[in-house]
Amino acid sequence: MKTCRELIRSCSLFATIFSISLLSTGCNKGGGNQKNDVAYVTNGIASFWVIAEKGAEQAGEDLDVNVEVRMPPQGVTDQKRMVQELLAQGIDGIAISPIDPANQNDLLKEIADNSILITQDSDAPDSPRECYIGMDNYKAGRMCGELVKEALPEGGEIMLFVGRLGQVNARLRRQGVIDEVMGRSDDNTRYDEPGQVIKNEKYTILDTRTDDFDFPQGKANAQDAIAKYPNLKCMVGLFAYNPPLCLEAVRDAGKLDEIKIVSFDEEPASLQGIIDGTVVGTVVQNPYQYGYESVRVLNALANGDKSVIPENKIIHIPARKITKENVNEFWDELKKLTGDIKQKVPVETKSETIEIPAGKESDSPEKEKVSKSNE
Repeated sequence: MKTCRELIRSCSLFATIFSISLLSTGCNKGGGNQKNDVAYVTNGIASFWVIAEKGAEQAGEDLDVNVEVRMPPQGVTDQKRMVQELLAQGIDGIAISPIDPANQNDLLKEIADNSILITQDSDAPDSPRECYIGMDNYKAGRMCGELVKEALPEGGEIMLFVGRLGQVNARLRRQGVIDEVMGRSDDNTRYDEPGQVIKNEKYTILDTRTDDFDFPQGKANAQDAIAKYPNLKCMVGLFAYNPPLCLEAVRDAGKLDEIKIVSFDEEPASLQGIIDGTVVGTVVQNPYQYGYESVRVLNALANGDKSVIPENKIIHIPARKITKENVNEFWDELKKLTGDIKQKVPVETKSETIEIPAGKESDSPEKEKVSKSNE
């Protein structure tokens, strides 16, 4: 039979072993025995983000990472709520597309103070982010401006459409279009205030209409422009859903032969429009790669590997110009990447309707997109 002293010694040893076990379990995450938890936060709900989600999920599978995708349906307030929920869960890192970086400094700092912060799609260069992943939006805007000039070689009146101008990517993209069409030198710090006519000897940019990711408002903006400006020759949609809505408004007005459409991103209706000849062309990003690279970088940083961050803290993923010459090849490539059987097959016939982009819950704005992989 054990003495009292031996019993105390045994209990103490057991308590010590138990404490070490708990400590070891708590440290396992850093030791690589548990998956990292990372989040990909968009600036809204649109087909563009569905493609990015595919890339993030694939990276989660390839790298053995838990990935949570959040898509705020109603702007800044929803985005903040989602971020704070993720931080409360103890998320290891967040890749965010800031909606209004100038007024979201506190939120971005909160992420950086409690987790790992990177920006994607739209940057917040004054924030404490580790890096930005995305294209050079000003250069992409100039590429879009080149398509406008190809559409209107003799000049004409142009209207721009975009979700919101509070985002850095939207402002840079818009300015790139304006500077290219106006024949100006490169200057990504230049900013023409909306609400004023901008013109040179050939081209007139009438205005920029915003809709705050409201699809019915986006179409109403296009319809109003067609009614208000009888000499309108070109409509430029700077967010993925804008060109299909412009195209629908032009078709409804019976002006497919009068008004050219220039697009951004890879919305199926825009790609079909290029094939049909109703859309001049589009400048595409690589949202799939945005999602994949964001998860890769967050996972590496969570594991203490900072070699993934370049010296300038920017990982640029180049934009591409898609026209009738390469649209089928691009669409095939996109379908292989996303595995999305809902992608409409390109055909040489004109569609009478415009598909609402996949992932857009326009009839239920209160719904939010949440996806997890590898949990």
